[in-house]
Amino acid sequence: MVISWTRLFHAYFNHTIGNKYFYKKKTGRYETIDGERKAWELSTCIRKYGKLKEPVKKNLQFFIQLRNKIEHRHIEKREVDILIFGECQAFLYNYENLLIELFGNKYALNESLVYSLQFSHLRTKEQMKSSKIALSRDLKEIIDYVNKHRTSLDEDTFNSQEYSIKLLQVPKISNTNRNDLVIEYVNFDQLERKDKELYEKITVLVKDRKIKVEGVNVGRLKPGQVIDKVNETFGKKILNHPRHRYIYTVFGIRPPGGADDPFDTNTDYCHYDEPHNDYVYNDKWTDFLIHLLQSGITIDEVKEQFDSGKILNIEEYEP
Repeated sequence: MVISWTRLFHAYFNHTIGNKYFYKKKTGRYETIDGERKAWELSTCIRKYGKLKEPVKKNLQFFIQLRNKIEHRHIEKREVDILIFGECQAFLYNYENLLIELFGNKYALNESLVYSLQFSHLRTKEQMKSSKIALSRDLKEIIDYVNKHRTSLDEDTFNSQEYSIKLLQVPKISNTNRNDLVIEYVNFDQLERKDKELYEKITVLVKDRKIKVEGVNVGRLKPGQVIDKVNETFGKKILNHPRHRYIYTVFGIRPPGGADDPFDTNTDYCHYDEPHNDYVYNDKWTDFLIHLLQSGITIDEVKEQFDSGKILNIEEYEP
């Protein structure tokens, strides 16, 4: 689908601006890869097009980074399939909408799209537990990425059907016509207010438990707050921003500024805050810093590791 989206944009650019979507060198000659002209990648196409709604753009960015993470890994994909079902459906839905918008209804793919059924009741609690225990490190990193990306979204984008399609599966009692499809899709945004209220009531009925929705960054600490807490514990100014940078870099807690993937953090301690383009930490990170500095390791020793570019295994230094 990433390739399909890229080709769709290339077709549009070819139709509107000709061959200007190929990269050129300063000499004016085309950049080439294996003898073929190098065209704009999907991220550049999104930026150059500039007309996508924010939820559609976030959905695309989600899959670009996800593809980069799984492209060269061998992982069990079943758990990921279930986890990102909504984003996948929106990925297809948005593609067809733009395809029709740019080139017309005759290119519609709606008869080719399939609704995937999940038989969740066949999986016992024991099976789910075993599955989680068996998760590889690669798969865990993928799931962490999905959760971090969702957390970074504002509420309107996350709830948009253009970012992730949320389906409520309700048994259909009967068909007025026996040739009708067994599945019907309802566009929630086009329902009357009374019908929306009925659907919301159904949603409440099918929930087997209450879900507490956590506010964004509740309990998270800015770097300055982390530093203040550590210094307060020692009763003196033992930590500052440069020293803090040495430590989180040496232990690989977060990527350096300007990294291709700012979400690549150790989520046990740190999260990327996309709206503010910075990082927030939790109390566990503060506790780790205090433990580390109390264990006799000096800032100078950490800086030596920082200067050498060495990354230490944080598990060996945890309390």
